[in-house]
Amino acid sequence: MATPQTQTGQTTWELDPAHSLVEFSVKHMMVATVKGRFSGVKGTVVTDPADYSKASVDVTIDASTIDTRDEKRDGHLKSPDFLDVATYPTITYKSTKVVSEDQTHLTVVGDLTIHGVTKSVELKTEINGQGKNPYGKTIAGFSATTTINRKDFGLNWNVALEAGGFLVSDDIKIAIEGELILN
Repeated sequence: MATPQTQTGQTTWELDPAHSLVEFSVKHMMVATVKGRFSGVKGTVVTDPADYSKASVDVTIDASTIDTRDEKRDGHLKSPDFLDVATYPTITYKSTKVVSEDQTHLTVVGDLTIHGVTKSVELKTEINGQGKNPYGKTIAGFSATTTINRKDFGLNWNVALEAGGFLVSDDIKIAIEGELILN
């Protein structure tokens, strides 16, 4: 992200929750893809335009804001069978390393914590550009993707299908569309 320089060389951005989306998709009954999203997303990104390896990302998601467009399913996902939001109210991601692939592509490595379990996860990230919003604020956009295995995070609930396979796949695809506002 080509950002304006600050006194220290680092620039702090806030994630704009109104213009950002954390979405996931998972196979249902091995044949259909079900998508969901979280609306309660907050975060900070600190960048150094001269050296992306000095960047850091810190994001918190309110796990209770899960939305799959089905209240019954959302209730089950919030229950102890999955996210157990009463015990683990947040999902967090804190970067540990940023690798610049080229001017617009980064690999952000960080600690993802879901259901009280922390694992290292790589986000393939694309910088989409920057500009000014109608209020004169500098903004920047990015897209990021990854795939995780839900069982790595203790989300083990499932039902075997009579014809073979399982009700819910282990792999969860995550897609993030983010807009940042310069502080």
